[in-house]
Amino acid sequence: MRQGRVTIYDVARHCGVAASTVSRTFADPARVNVATRERVRAAAREVGYEPRPLARVESPGRSRTLMLVVTDIANPYYAPLIKAAQARAIERNFTLALTDSDESPEVEARNLRQLLAAASGGILATSRLSDDAVRQLAQHRALVMVNRDIDGLPSLFVDTAAGMRKAVRHLAALGHRRIAYLSGPRSSWVNSQRWRAAQEEASSLGIRAGFLGPFAPNQQGGHEAADALILDGATAAIAYNDLIALGTLQRLHVAGIRLPDEISLIGCDDIFGADLAVPALTTIAGPTATLGRCAVDTVCEELSGRDGPQAVQRFDAHLVVRGSTGPAPVTTGGN
Repeated sequence: MRQGRVTIYDVARHCGVAASTVSRTFADPARVNVATRERVRAAAREVGYEPRPLARVESPGRSRTLMLVVTDIANPYYAPLIKAAQARAIERNFTLALTDSDESPEVEARNLRQLLAAASGGILATSRLSDDAVRQLAQHRALVMVNRDIDGLPSLFVDTAAGMRKAVRHLAALGHRRIAYLSGPRSSWVNSQRWRAAQEEASSLGIRAGFLGPFAPNQQGGHEAADALILDGATAAIAYNDLIALGTLQRLHVAGIRLPDEISLIGCDDIFGADLAVPALTTIAGPTATLGRCAVDTVCEELSGRDGPQAVQRFDAHLVVRGSTGPAPVTTGGN
């Protein structure tokens, strides 16, 4: 056995069951059949696992509440996800509680510790917590990840990495030989996935991809990204999200730089308003509302003790081409 505190993942590996089954065995044993329950408890004794409840044990009369954590409630990306999750929670006779982590791992951890005590389970959307911190919380409550893949936990995400590859190919087909990736938070799992995909696709096509940032994932961050982009000299940029892209577009307009004549720009998420910008924003889109519905379904399956969908659910992304991308400038002054 490895050194350090023994977790439910050690118990799960030892007896060949899912970590969620181990969690239910100690948190809500009535939902686990007797044979499996005894097998898990025996494995726990063998590896030295000591269950430590997050708060009080769930009682039969406890309110049916699911908690949804988002990183920034002001980001329009979350609106369809929240509405879809709430509608599905109501269909399943749950109340959905919403909390905003304000892009802070510390705020997210504090909210989770306090609010999960009164909730049956949680959905973490684009969590900024470390994998270990999430796994520790998952020992005590059913958790589902959205826009994040953590081994051993149910995870749902739109394949925006594949979308980034499509975006790079689109720019290469327009003649761009030097692009920039306008990075979001370094603590974001999807940020690293998107940058890696853009970098690899650019390399495979023989064009240059540069990393700029990180920038705050909002319009102010986009203003700062635009300043960096102007200095960088790339003829095209792909932003971590639409808010950075829209902020970049605004600052470039103020600087007198015309899109897409001088610079092409692509965002990600296809938020409300992306098509209303001038020029309308080319962006990577995915089924955000579907994520919300499926996340609720998945956490409910975890709570029921039944095997739900596969541990990782990946949803396709597509490129929505609008007016912010066009042919590379014919006179760039070199690459």
